[in-house]
Amino acid sequence: MSYRLQSIIPVHWSSICTHRCIPSHINSRFLRVWCCGNSYRNQGEMEEVDGSKVCEVVVGDAELLEKKIAAIRTAGPAKLQVIADFDATLTKYWINGHRGQSSHGLLQQGNPEYDVKRHKLYEYYHPLEFSPTIPIEEKAKLMEEWWEKTHALLIEGGLTYDAIKKSVANASIAFREGVVELFEFLEERDIPVLIFSAGLADIIEEVLSQKLHRSFKNIKIVSNRMVFDADGRLVSFKGKTIHVLNKNEHALDMAAPVHDRLGDINGLIDDNASVKKRTSVLLLGDHIGDLGMSDGLNYETRISVGFLNDNIEKSLDSYREAFDVLYLNDGSMWGVVKLVSQLCSSGSD
Repeated sequence: MSYRLQSIIPVHWSSICTHRCIPSHINSRFLRVWCCGNSYRNQGEMEEVDGSKVCEVVVGDAELLEKKIAAIRTAGPAKLQVIADFDATLTKYWINGHRGQSSHGLLQQGNPEYDVKRHKLYEYYHPLEFSPTIPIEEKAKLMEEWWEKTHALLIEGGLTYDAIKKSVANASIAFREGVVELFEFLEERDIPVLIFSAGLADIIEEVLSQKLHRSFKNIKIVSNRMVFDADGRLVSFKGKTIHVLNKNEHALDMAAPVHDRLGDINGLIDDNASVKKRTSVLLLGDHIGDLGMSDGLNYETRISVGFLNDNIEKSLDSYREAFDVLYLNDGSMWGVVKLVSQLCSSGSD
């Protein structure tokens, strides 16, 4: 299958492309019609055409993106790895017109008293996370304090793995269209995927299990991981605390394959040395801060793809400057599937 760059991106700075993504389930599994325009629709004005969602993509510097695509294609798939944030990146931001839940926010501890205590911590610390007046060093300490207090409440309140499974089953959380196809494409080519999250790895694993109903041998999760006793009760956390401001520091030492409760663990990639040799990076995120996820890696070429899900008018300029490719209005993952297909194709294709 061949792809031309112009079929993926607009050729002018700040152009916004509207595309219709129609899965066809034939070979490539998708079919697209791309149209350039100069305006974007907000969440309420997105429409359905022939059963397909209309979404929009912005490219700030088309020439730079073209050079990056060419460099990654020249290096080949053996040098490529994918780094992805989880909440509101792999998962949808909006579900049935309402804000979807995060992997951390969906947790119901099974003890109402401790659910209330954790929510009070959220009410206190969450505004501090986005405060423009708090220095980053001080903010990092506050975030670590918040996470450690929350983890302590989960242990003290007697969280069980059964409560996690029940929480996920009742949660308003779903993956973007095209995520499964993206994972399948990468797995077939032995391209590793690091999923970063300041949440809880065990919950992410359960979301993967319940929503995708399968595991992928090339996926590792970089997140806070729980330790349960023989009765399935939480007793501790492994390693250092990962919060929203330090995810990149633990890219390799905290990376772990999904647990065998998702399937046969045999054959799961667990060679961090091989990841270090992969110098081409495709990064997926929904916050500008997610760009730091690759800081701990010695990459040569990085293409960053952002999902701007809300507050588009206010954030469009800064996001467009930060990301190489930007999807608006909680777009699907089909465009990323197409981009990865191009990155893995030979120069003659």
